Amino acid sequence: MLAALSAEGFVESLDWRPIRFVVTAPDKREIDLHPLVVSDDGSAVQASPDPQRPFTYPSACFVTGTIQGTAVPCLSAEQQVYFHQGYEPSQHDRHDMGQLRRVFGIATHF
Repeated sequence: MLAALSAEGFVESLDWRPIRFVVTAPDKREIDLHPLVVSDDGSAVQASPDPQRPFTYPSACFVTGTIQGTAVPCLSAEQQVYFHQGYEPSQHDRHDMGQLRRVFGIATHF
């Protein structure tokens, strides 16, 4: 999939592996990728800056999305809103929440 994104002009714009990395298109669209270890029950674990406290995701927070026509597990809109709490949002965060309101009709806190 990353090769296909590269062929479309996406370039890696952030590397915080193993926690996350971001690829950005020439038109500034971004795909924020979070490597996960998925359990048989559909829950998942993601590395965090504190190795003793990884991020955990219940299976219910995942939906299926597509990237370049390939089905990929994604966080639901509700889960994305949940993760955008407890800090002062950046302009980028405000844009993302606006997109969730526009596309999914979901309420956000900013």
